[in-house]
Amino acid sequence: MPTWRTTLTAAGIRDPRLRADYTHAARRVLRREPAPYLALRLLAAPPLVPWLAAGLAFMNRVDDIAETGTPEQRAKGLEELAAEVDTALRDGGSPDPLLRAYAHAVGSRALPAHWVTRFLEGAATAEAGFGGFATEEEFQEYLDAYAWPGVVVFTGLQYQGGPDAEQAAGWRRFVDAAQRVDFLADLAGDLAEGRLCIAGSRLAEHAVTRADLERARDTPAVRELLAAECRRARTALAAADGILGLAEPGLRPVIATMTELMEYQLAAVERAGAGALRKDIGYGVAAPLRTLVRARVRRRRVTA
Repeated sequence: MPTWRTTLTAAGIRDPRLRADYTHAARRVLRREPAPYLALRLLAAPPLVPWLAAGLAFMNRVDDIAETGTPEQRAKGLEELAAEVDTALRDGGSPDPLLRAYAHAVGSRALPAHWVTRFLEGAATAEAGFGGFATEEEFQEYLDAYAWPGVVVFTGLQYQGGPDAEQAAGWRRFVDAAQRVDFLADLAGDLAEGRLCIAGSRLAEHAVTRADLERARDTPAVRELLAAECRRARTALAAADGILGLAEPGLRPVIATMTELMEYQLAAVERAGAGALRKDIGYGVAAPLRTLVRARVRRRRVTA
């Protein structure tokens, strides 16, 4: 694995202050999401790594503000962040090294600013004020407003000039699958925090109440509801299968690893059944490590 200094140089980042800014962003990702960070460092082409690390750090920053504190605190925090981001994107100026790095990445890669604006607007509406979904249509609106642009502000940096229409549509399918798996894996924790991420219409179809889920009732109706949601997630994963061909070659090993981990996590939810209502379903440590090792071996064979 190239050193971080070599990686920055490979991306053409030579200014000492910018190198420090990108290092700050990468360290933030490492602390918050070590598995994605390691996947980038081990598997992605070095010239892409700094851009994507800055993008992931930015996405995480927005998520953290949108999900922390009272509704008023979230709204204020996102309003302040939007103003800071606007200034940074206009002239690169910011007291925040993370925003300086991200603004530089957006400018260098020519990612259309409307993706960033759309993500921030979605954070302030769809995410900060999230109250659950009544229907599948509301879930799709949530994806369009927040989850899809949230993925593109990160993954879109792989493309010089941003994703084209076909690539963007591919990431829309990918985020549909990823969000379904994430909601199922985090059911227990979300319910404990007052969030229900299964559409109310689905509960009604299976004669399941919110109280049934909050109390982790292991009934035939609850089991069938969860099984049906897992089937929908599997269908969405199958629909996103073409994303690998739409990714830049230097990022494909990372995308393949992300997809493999999603499939692993969904299978764990399926095995847990109603147990997913009592405890979140994580990756653990062994599965990501095995996946990274296999992917690293495959990458070496391809590049040898």
